[in-house]
Amino acid sequence: MRTSLLKVRLSVLVCLLTIFSFQSHSQSITSSNGKVELGLGIGPMFFLGDLGGSAGAGKTFVKDLDFPLTKLNKGLYLNYYPAEWIGFRVAGNMGYVEGDDKEAPAKGGAEMDRRERNLNFRSKIKEAYAAIELYPTFFMEKYDGLAGKLRPYVLGGVGIFNFNPETKDVDGSWVKTAPLRLEGQGFAEYPDSKPYKLTQMNALVGVGFKYYVKENSYIGFEILHRKLFTDYVDDVSNNYYIDPIYFDQYLPAADAVKARRLYYRGTYSFPATRPYEEFAERGDPTENDAYFSGIIRFGWRLGGNSATKHLKCPVFY
Repeated sequence: MRTSLLKVRLSVLVCLLTIFSFQSHSQSITSSNGKVELGLGIGPMFFLGDLGGSAGAGKTFVKDLDFPLTKLNKGLYLNYYPAEWIGFRVAGNMGYVEGDDKEAPAKGGAEMDRRERNLNFRSKIKEAYAAIELYPTFFMEKYDGLAGKLRPYVLGGVGIFNFNPETKDVDGSWVKTAPLRLEGQGFAEYPDSKPYKLTQMNALVGVGFKYYVKENSYIGFEILHRKLFTDYVDDVSNNYYIDPIYFDQYLPAADAVKARRLYYRGTYSFPATRPYEEFAERGDPTENDAYFSGIIRFGWRLGGNSATKHLKCPVFY
C-alpha cells in the first residue's frame, strides 16, 4: 500500500510540474498558434493625381477623390512572426486606378479648368512589397491565446509597382499613352520632359486591425497608402502643351496621328487649336501621384503546437 501511495503522489507531482511548465511557456503565444500567417484581401483602390477631383482648387489626398471611378484591389499576404508584437510581411496586389476630368463638378470655380482640360486615363496596378508590422497593444493583453482578441497595428515598407496608363480615344477604345510621349518625353526641344519607366519603386505606410475569430483565423481592415516617385501614373505632369509638329518628327506615322489627336482635348471657351501656357495648364509637376487602398483582410495561422489539446497526467498502475 505504501508503494501504491508513493506512486500516486509521484503521479500528482509530475502532473503539476508538467502543467506549470507548460503555463510558463504559454506566455509565448506563437508557440501554440504558429508563426506563419497566410492572408488575402479585397477592397477599393483610390487614385490621387492630376485628373478629376472635386470643386475648387485641386488638393492632395482625400479632398479630390473620384468615388465613381473607384475600382477593386485584390491581394495575397504571407507573414512571419518571430514574436507576437512584430511581424514581417511579403505581399502582392493587383488593382486599377482611374481619373477623368469630367468627374469634376461644374460649379464655376477653379475646378472648371480641369473640366475644360477634358483629359482621362486608366491603368492596371500590379505591385509587390515587403513590410514590417508592429502591434503596440500586445504588451497590454491580459490573457494568452488569440481567440477574441482585437489587435491594431501600424506598418511600413517598400515595394515595386507596374503601371501602364491608357486614355480613351474618340471612338471609345483605350490607347496606351506611354509610347505616344504626349508631353514630349525624350524630345530634344523639351529637355526637362524625361521618359518614364513603367515599373518603379514605392514606399508604403498604413494602419489596420485584426480580430481573431478563432485561435488560427482572423478578419481585419487596413488602409495602406503608397508614396510614389513619379508623376506619370496618369500620363499628365507638365504644366504646358508641347507643339504637335514634333510628334511627326519623333514618332512613327501612325503613332503621330494618335498623339496629335489625344495630347490636347480641351473644351476651353477661348479659341485655340493649341493652348499656350499663359492660357491653360496640362498638369501640375509640383506633386507626384499617389494611390491608397482600403482592404478587408482574412487570414489564417499555419502550423503551431497543439500540446494543450493532448496534455494528460501520467498514470501509474
